Amino acid sequence: MQAPLHPCEADRLQALRSYDIVDTEFEAEFDEVVDFVRAVCDVPIVLISLVAEERQWFKARRGLDVDETPRDVAICAYTVLQDDILEIGDTLLDPRTRDNRLCTQDPDLRFYAGMPLVTKEGFAIGSLCALDHRPRVLTDLQRQTLRVMAHQVMARLELRRTLRLARELRGEVDHRVKNSLQSLAALASIKARNVASDEGREALQAIQRRIQTVAMLHEQLYRSDSGSAVNLGGYLTDVARYLEGQTPDRVSILCEACDLAVVAEQSAAIGTLVNEFVANSIKHGYPDGRRGNIRVGLRQIAPDEACLELSDDGIGLPEGGVTRKGLGLQIMEASAAQAAGQYEQVPVERGFAVAVRFQPRASRAIL
Repeated sequence: MQAPLHPCEADRLQALRSYDIVDTEFEAEFDEVVDFVRAVCDVPIVLISLVAEERQWFKARRGLDVDETPRDVAICAYTVLQDDILEIGDTLLDPRTRDNRLCTQDPDLRFYAGMPLVTKEGFAIGSLCALDHRPRVLTDLQRQTLRVMAHQVMARLELRRTLRLARELRGEVDHRVKNSLQSLAALASIKARNVASDEGREALQAIQRRIQTVAMLHEQLYRSDSGSAVNLGGYLTDVARYLEGQTPDRVSILCEACDLAVVAEQSAAIGTLVNEFVANSIKHGYPDGRRGNIRVGLRQIAPDEACLELSDDGIGLPEGGVTRKGLGLQIMEASAAQAAGQYEQVPVERGFAVAVRFQPRASRAIL
């Protein structure tokens, strides 16, 4: 006898699909549940069964060597019609199961007890079930164990669904923010071309670079599966590539950055610092058509410490070692502080160089 469909079968199936769990790999957290239930209920077979449109699929199983069965022989198809445990003491005496080939033939299932896996919306998507090859009856403790562990299975599924939806929402937000920032950067670029004064044009170009740097950060976040963390090395490589496209052909930007996971706020501060250093170098370090290279380096110098190294081979500081003053330098120092870094000017024979030591702040979501 085949179980009838749930009265709200379409909604029930939609609820099951929302967890994106069917046909995923076996996982220890679910295997531990079936092992525990198997020991407490003293049965040879325990399953976490999810009842799909034409089959029941097992997220975890003990004592049964198949990953799924057709729905027409799934005893769990009756369980999803229940509000509480469905217990069949002898399957050959119950009209729902007495002609079921899983009971009359191998694997000879003579006892069944299943607790529905119910979503917070009230739809049963499957069951946590215990089976035996002989007729029997569960104790009150064993029934309560089934109830409690079925709730635990659903709690884990709900958490996974919530985290997945949060990641998808974050990705969509980052994607939209990135597109909006790129539109602003393009607008600033158009405005800069129509400004007559050099000062106004430089200001708009600086705004464009800063906006685009933040847009690239959101692109990294959109592509990342690591929550609020990004690969700083990859981000700086993108920033350097973009800035080189904005610099005169006579100046090259060379980037060598290690992989390093940091939170988005730290990446944004370091990206701004690099942006300002490059702009400062081009403005002050290479007058009169000079050629040269600007270097961007990132390396890990200790398990909990990294160093950002920026240098150019331009004309360097004026005689007497007076530091380059201006808004750009102030932004660099403020950005280093925002990244919780120690900013220092590095003495070099030629050009100008700074180093920023900092402790990477990695998001827990990247673990």
